[in-house]
Amino acid sequence: MDLQEYRNKIDGIDRQLVELFIERMKTSADIADYKSANYLPVLDKGRERELLLKIAELCGEEYENYGVRLYQQILELSKTYQHHRIDGKSDLAEKIRAATEAGMNAQLPEKATVACQGVEGAYSSLACEKLLELPNIMYFNSVDSVFSAVSNGFCRYGVLPVENSTAGSVNKVYDLMKKYNFYIVKCIRLKINHSLLAKKGTKLEDVKKIYSHAMALAQSTDFLSSLEGVEAIPCENTAMAAKAVAESNEEGVAALSSIECAELYGLDVLENSVQNREDNYTRFILISKQLEIYPGADRTSLMLTLPHKAGSLNTLLSMFAALNINLLKLESRPLEGSDFEFMFYFDVEGSVYSEKFLQMIDELPYSTQSFVYLGSYSESV
Repeated sequence: MDLQEYRNKIDGIDRQLVELFIERMKTSADIADYKSANYLPVLDKGRERELLLKIAELCGEEYENYGVRLYQQILELSKTYQHHRIDGKSDLAEKIRAATEAGMNAQLPEKATVACQGVEGAYSSLACEKLLELPNIMYFNSVDSVFSAVSNGFCRYGVLPVENSTAGSVNKVYDLMKKYNFYIVKCIRLKINHSLLAKKGTKLEDVKKIYSHAMALAQSTDFLSSLEGVEAIPCENTAMAAKAVAESNEEGVAALSSIECAELYGLDVLENSVQNREDNYTRFILISKQLEIYPGADRTSLMLTLPHKAGSLNTLLSMFAALNINLLKLESRPLEGSDFEFMFYFDVEGSVYSEKFLQMIDELPYSTQSFVYLGSYSESV
């Protein structure tokens, strides 16, 4: 046989496999109906174990691992299909559908009251002015206060940093998004240049203390390590650091902050662009307690935990691939109070108007231990 003949043979086998797969899924649907009528759970762990052992035996030593891997995937698909048949479309999928329809012919407001952390000149306020044309910015001392202001209706939106290209994700913001059940409405990627600012007349060799946000200090470690005998002190915000230095009576203090803060607070620029990398970007998100989805939304953020078993992440990624959902970000961090378990941050790309996207939303609860939808939005630079 030549190659084409082998391929023709494979095509014939594939047709049989597809026909049998469809028949199996239809039978799985009948089983789902039976389980629903008799109040039985979808998962039958003993039955799964028995089936996989039988498949391994039928495949023989050479094909055992391949056969078991194939049937593990088939079983996951079967369980998801049964859940979907029993439970129907999720409330979240319907909520997303309603939000997309409501925002279909709308635009992000030009004017709105927005909560930002820090004081005038904070990077969050710079991002806010790029996200909205005429924002009314209200400043708060902490990230928690920003969430409280939006939660209490004092501000419609909040703007906060969520990820930096050097230092990674801001875990606290993600945790508070989950706690308050807020949504991302829009996102912007802002280039960050940290400058060393001090009171007029101060020289670099005079500096003994440098104040800034912990993230800014982490992004400028190369510069900081080049200074001898200088203490780096974290504070709530880069702009607040600049303001505190301007108002301080202490000598030898400086701040890592934006160059805009030098003019705002009458400070000298001792060193400009001291961050480790020139391509230092921070993503800032516009958050709301209401789900708002506007035209052009093609990015979705998720937080989830997975079952602590082999292949759980692969199963999830396989679902994304099958539904043509492109993965833009995958980051993990350990879960507090647990051993070897992780919280995953996902950013995925896909049209929120697609039925495949809504199918992903429907199926995620059955492929994860916990799942938080953080919103669908567009990102600008």
